Amino acid sequence: MTLNEFLYFIILPVLSLSILMVFFRFVKGPTISDRVVAVDLLVTIGIGVIAVYSILTHQHTFLDIALILALIGFLGTVAYSFYIQKRKNK
Repeated sequence: MTLNEFLYFIILPVLSLSILMVFFRFVKGPTISDRVVAVDLLVTIGIGVIAVYSILTHQHTFLDIALILALIGFLGTVAYSFYIQKRKNK
């Protein structure tokens, strides 16, 4: 079994299943914090999908896109944390 077959048959279905489970948590999540963590995890899983696609297609420019997506996800999480901190202080 080559690396490409391994990526197709093992890693991508696992990532797809994890996306479905996290999306369920996003929809159901009782608090807004659960939803924010779910969105952050969706971004992280999306980065994993982009990385696998980059390996499969041998196009390393997609890794730059994954890096930018990681920075945007991190900044979004920090902004939400700042918002929650300000809201608790009032």
